[in-house]
Amino acid sequence: MSTQPQRFGILILPEHVEGDDPVTAADSAIRSAVVDATGELGASGYPRYVGDGVEADIDPETRAVEALLVDGAELDYGLTVRVVDATEARDATET
Repeated sequence: MSTQPQRFGILILPEHVEGDDPVTAADSAIRSAVVDATGELGASGYPRYVGDGVEADIDPETRAVEALLVDGAELDYGLTVRVVDATEARDATET
């Protein structure tokens, strides 16, 4: 039995931000959120995480975002999302 992560960080980034460096991603984030597991599955069939105005269905094994709402709306064109450790998302909001 695998244990699902209870908390993730979400970074909303401009599409042009590349690479996997979490520091660069956090520095480039236009918004960040820490989301907690709700214990429910979203419409996508993946666990639902909610917090800081963000609702996300996240595949906890791959960290792929299968569905996302920010303040009740889908992302605008030109924006992307990255799933990071919750501490990395908090660091982005503190800078």
